[in-house]
Amino acid sequence: MALKHEPTAPYHSAQDALRVLETVARHSTGVTDAELARRTGLSRERLTTLLLMLRREGYVEQVADGTYVTGDALTRLSSAHGHDQAVREHLQRTLDRLRDSVGAAVYISRYVDGEVKVTQYAAGPATPAVNEWVDFRYSAHATAVGKSLLGQLDHNGRRDHLSRHKMARLTSRTITSDKLLLSRLESQPPTVPVLDLQEYAIGTVCAAVPITAGSSVGCLALSLPVEHAHRLRQAADRLNRGATPVLLSLAL
Repeated sequence: MALKHEPTAPYHSAQDALRVLETVARHSTGVTDAELARRTGLSRERLTTLLLMLRREGYVEQVADGTYVTGDALTRLSSAHGHDQAVREHLQRTLDRLRDSVGAAVYISRYVDGEVKVTQYAAGPATPAVNEWVDFRYSAHATAVGKSLLGQLDHNGRRDHLSRHKMARLTSRTITSDKLLLSRLESQPPTVPVLDLQEYAIGTVCAAVPITAGSSVGCLALSLPVEHAHRLRQAADRLNRGATPVLLSLAL
């Protein structure tokens, strides 16, 4: 399966953050922000933003003399023992923070062995999760998650998926023409969130942004009750800005 990846802003930010982390890790006694800027080639403004995020995520710590050292979260994620569990727990904390920041339920989804799979999510009483009334594996044509994942495949990959999953009409807004869906996916810019405006379920709107880690296809999504639809685009932009720490967890 060929992929149609175009790196997005969160991807570039995650790559920059990895460079910062690698530099900090090489200086066990601490490194100043001036030295970090020099060694990574990042502007001071860009570096300051990344360091704020890395401190919030527990990847780096600032010690008494003002220098930066490796944080507890990075130590846990770098350990071979219990690595998968540590990543899952760290991702959950990141998703919980993102849910509170965006004010919506948030989801990580991956395209695994030709199927859509929601791997983790964060919801709450004020930010309810989507009611999965039709299995997400069979409704990629109608969901923001599914369309974002399909959009990252090449044309043959999309056709293969649609040949295996009938495009059922789930609501009056669902696209059931493969020709129309393929045309929309082809023209969707990778940097613009994919939307689902009550195509999967009446009463729910969703948005998804790609998160590309290596050769795997993934996305970060949110859902809102339709009465909050006026917040969707703003929430999607905030989701996109908050995708960097999620990508970073997946890349470590």
